[in-house]
Amino acid sequence: MVEVLLLIGIAVALFVGFNIGGATTGPAFGPAVGADALSKTVAAGLMTVFFFVGAVTLGRRVVQTLGNDLVTNTNVLTIESSIVVLFFIGGALFVGNYYGVPASTSMTAVGAIAGLGVATGTLDWAEMGGIAIWWIVAPIVGFWVSGMIGRYLYPRLNRWVAITTTPGPLMQLDRSGVVPVPEAGPNTTRRELFGGIVVIVIGCLMAFSSGTSNIANAIAPLVGAGAGTDIAVLQMNPMIVLGSAAVAVGAFTIARRTLDTLGNDITDLPLTAAIVVAIVSSTIVVGLSAIGVPASFVIIATTSIVGLGWGRATRTATLPEVLSGEKTPDVSVGALAAEESGADVPDIGEEEPEDIPSAADLFDPATTGRVIVLQNVVPILSTVGASITFTILFQFVW
Repeated sequence: MVEVLLLIGIAVALFVGFNIGGATTGPAFGPAVGADALSKTVAAGLMTVFFFVGAVTLGRRVVQTLGNDLVTNTNVLTIESSIVVLFFIGGALFVGNYYGVPASTSMTAVGAIAGLGVATGTLDWAEMGGIAIWWIVAPIVGFWVSGMIGRYLYPRLNRWVAITTTPGPLMQLDRSGVVPVPEAGPNTTRRELFGGIVVIVIGCLMAFSSGTSNIANAIAPLVGAGAGTDIAVLQMNPMIVLGSAAVAVGAFTIARRTLDTLGNDITDLPLTAAIVVAIVSSTIVVGLSAIGVPASFVIIATTSIVGLGWGRATRTATLPEVLSGEKTPDVSVGALAAEESGADVPDIGEEEPEDIPSAADLFDPATTGRVIVLQNVVPILSTVGASITFTILFQFVW
């Protein structure tokens, strides 16, 4: 019986990892694939490598937090309860995908384990409170850092990193030797090559940050369940390998769709803006993972996008005018597409509002609100649902 439950638990964990690979490869490498800087296969390979590096280094700290520190008595994390927790995580992924909103697997995983802790009276409220505080602080930090970049640095950054696409592939393989060597495409300019390399490096950073945080969502419950046992496969290192392998399978299979979508539709978010958001969000996630705090990349990235748009839009007014309410900027991600020409950048407050395009279709407040609401409602449902489920199970079954 134990062997059957163990197989079910591992299968569910692998399913969660598979979905993580499918959901995170597109955001990480979609811009690079869309710019023809690399193929989908190479993108999946880079995702596999850097996700594993993030998981095996900083990721184990987040696994420790979810699998051991969030509850005061790890005996409640059995194989059976871990299966239920993982089903809630998998269900959240399904709900998010069904409504077209990437649900926060980190927040959902914490919510499911917290529900178990509440039902059994073993939740470490101090640990939970510390995590919740960072969930509030991190998006705010992302908003303001991106906002300041958008207000003061974005036009000049756009001059440096924007890619002017030329016909043909950005990079190709020279197969004249024994070992194929990557080289610039036949029409690739030095500026275009630099921009392509930047996009690839940013994708690798995002893959690394995903590994530091998301590996715990797939394996932490089972690692916690195996902490007090001699079951070798449930120990930290074997589970990291299994979870990363599942992510790799997702990256090489279902992620091809998200790579297509994000690679072809990347114009919805200008390349410079995508790079800024990726750097800010990944840095925050990696920093939180380093101290063992599970973080939601999608929520931090969402607030960073809004902050960047706000910062760009407020260039038409001085900061005192904005803070006093004298001028209310029209915040839109479409503003991020400004400054594409080679003209000099006007000083802050000297730009005319019409100089900053307002593309409401690129920043729909209703859509943004739906995304943010669902990203927070799904973890709440996970917490409440897990608490009720475990209360019933422990009272009538276990």
